[in-house]
Amino acid sequence: MDVILLTQVPSLGNPGEIVAVKNGYARNYLIPKKLAIPASKSNVKQLEHQKRLIKAKHEKAKIEAEKLASKIEKFSCTIAKKAGEEDKLFGSVTAKDIEESLLKADIHVDRKKILLDEPIKKVGIYEVPIKLHPEVTVNLKLWVVKE
Repeated sequence: MDVILLTQVPSLGNPGEIVAVKNGYARNYLIPKKLAIPASKSNVKQLEHQKRLIKAKHEKAKIEAEKLASKIEKFSCTIAKKAGEEDKLFGSVTAKDIEESLLKADIHVDRKKILLDEPIKKVGIYEVPIKLHPEVTVNLKLWVVKE
């Protein structure tokens, strides 16, 4: 029996895949637990339609991310913090600080998308990666200067 998976089933497949399973497994386990639906013609057509909608939405999000990426590449962010001797900062520059600095320039980026391995603790010039989309990552030029 062919079924369309609604959720990920270990050792069987991912959501949206059409897989062949034994009749008893489908009727007694997958379908009653809402893990799959029978792969009838109407269900397959509906699945294809949903895949097209998701693909179009994904493409639109990618285009928007690329526009934002080009805007970020042209932008140079400067953050002033108090620093002691040997250019060590009192405190650090975090993703929240970078997000606030970008907001002042009218660039809206969620701080979870700013990929800082660890907070910046020294004065200098940094390349900070920002993952706007699974396929779009851009580097922000960040200047950390003494206040």
